[in-house]
Amino acid sequence: MRNPVRQINTPSRVVVVAFLTVVTIGTGLLSLPMAVEAGETTSWTSALFTATSAVCVTGLAVHDTAEHWSFFGEIVILVLMQIGGFGIMTLSSILAVVVSGRLGLRARLNTQAETKTFGPGDVRRVITGVAKVTLVAEVLTAAALTARFLVGYGEPFGRALYYGIFHSVSAFTNAGFALWPDSIMRFVGDPWICLPLALAVVAGGLGFPVYAMLRQHWRRPARWSLHTKITLGMTAVLLFGGALAITIAEWSNPGTMGGLSPGLRIMAGFFHSAMTRSGGLNSVDTSQMSENSWLISDVLMFVGAGSASTGGGIKVTTFALLGYVILAELRGEPDVSAGRRRIPEQLQRQTLTIALLSVASVAVGTFVMMVVTPFKLDRVLFEVISAFGTVGLSTGVTAQAGTAGHLVLTALMFIGRIGPVTLGAALALHIQTRRFRYPEERPLVG
Repeated sequence: MRNPVRQINTPSRVVVVAFLTVVTIGTGLLSLPMAVEAGETTSWTSALFTATSAVCVTGLAVHDTAEHWSFFGEIVILVLMQIGGFGIMTLSSILAVVVSGRLGLRARLNTQAETKTFGPGDVRRVITGVAKVTLVAEVLTAAALTARFLVGYGEPFGRALYYGIFHSVSAFTNAGFALWPDSIMRFVGDPWICLPLALAVVAGGLGFPVYAMLRQHWRRPARWSLHTKITLGMTAVLLFGGALAITIAEWSNPGTMGGLSPGLRIMAGFFHSAMTRSGGLNSVDTSQMSENSWLISDVLMFVGAGSASTGGGIKVTTFALLGYVILAELRGEPDVSAGRRRIPEQLQRQTLTIALLSVASVAVGTFVMMVVTPFKLDRVLFEVISAFGTVGLSTGVTAQAGTAGHLVLTALMFIGRIGPVTLGAALALHIQTRRFRYPEERPLVG
């Protein structure tokens, strides 16, 4: 007889071990003398932090990428970003296949009805599908960026191509690494740079299940799965709602958007909102933003992007389902429904579990960071959520956090990247049927 605990944990364990292995290899490569520029040195904590940030597609950095790392080091970071982004999309999607294949018949049918894209035996299709989506998105983005660097800035073809490839991978994988000390602040007024990067971040944050559904029924929205409808709808609401809120909050701030023309302010607000999806690049100085903008960004970064995507956070579907649960309770309805579909009680509990454990992770991380660093709550909270949500935006805390702070942020990046995926799979597989039920009693709440 199979051990049920082992059966539940095996898929989650594969994801954790896979990412730990890549992080370990990346740390070793970045620790090599040839990985840094002449005269630079790298401690093992810095190498570990950078490797984790790249593999977990976060983008937080303790060193300036272009000035500290050699060409070899930059290539290592580029490969780690690609492996991390491709790996999380592939493994998350495969876990959906595993879940649908290893549940009981009724639960399996429910799972396939929710996704309408996955079923047992689809592993090869998932891998090839993710590869095609990644290749097309990155090639298109790289082509647009290369042309702009070549024509608009007079860069030699080789350098323009390298910049285009590096930043297209960084954007689509939602990694947030850039080859300039100011991220892409120097291009704040260039829509031919900002918009392709923003669109690549949004594309990477939708997730392969959405692309698989759109490929099958892109002309018939009525046949889209509930997951696809929620992901696309919530992405649009958060993207444009966040852009509006950020633009209003920073409209007159001389340290960020105040010196820009009205059109460029709107573009900068849209770009920042897109980057809070988990992108991590910044076209304005994040450290100079108002506390209101930091709070708005905190919410957007914590929610994150779509499931089985390169983005982080608790995911837009989790956030939306929490809203449906609250709405049903306020209405006094016996069932939670969305899009004329009833949400299973087990999925409701999974959603609450992921959300509350994520809140706990952020709370504990914030407390520890305030103990080991001298920064105030607003900056620390921003940095912790950025790390946990694998976003990569920074108010300057990371660069000055010290060894203890870097280790805390490293742990948060890894937990934030792996945690929701593995926890969701483990909870989905952990289905038990009791042969008895306890007597009901209602404690007071509220």
